[in-house]
Amino acid sequence: METLLLLNHEGMGHGDPDLAKRIVRTFLQKAKQLRGLEAIAFYNGGVLLVAPDSPVLAELTLLEEAGIDLIPCGTCCEAHGVTPVVGKVMGMDDIIQAMNHAAKVITL
Repeated sequence: METLLLLNHEGMGHGDPDLAKRIVRTFLQKAKQLRGLEAIAFYNGGVLLVAPDSPVLAELTLLEEAGIDLIPCGTCCEAHGVTPVVGKVMGMDDIIQAMNHAAKVITL
């Protein structure tokens, strides 16, 4: 795997939560431009992005259709009461394995 992106909350950056959510949407719309992006792992609050009421489902669906693996953490989904609409739920061992195989890991 060339590049793995880690999302650990439902926004991007710190500060205004509404701005953080708008920024993550824009980032996901442009994420295909990220060289070698092969997978996105979601953990902790990041799993809210794959929930049925997520404001970025369209963006994530397009990324998944483009062949980018979406990996929500199962324990985190359970803790947040999320049944993912996109991606394949996996455990932390799988996320760690993806990190070990990635040439580059980016955390937002």
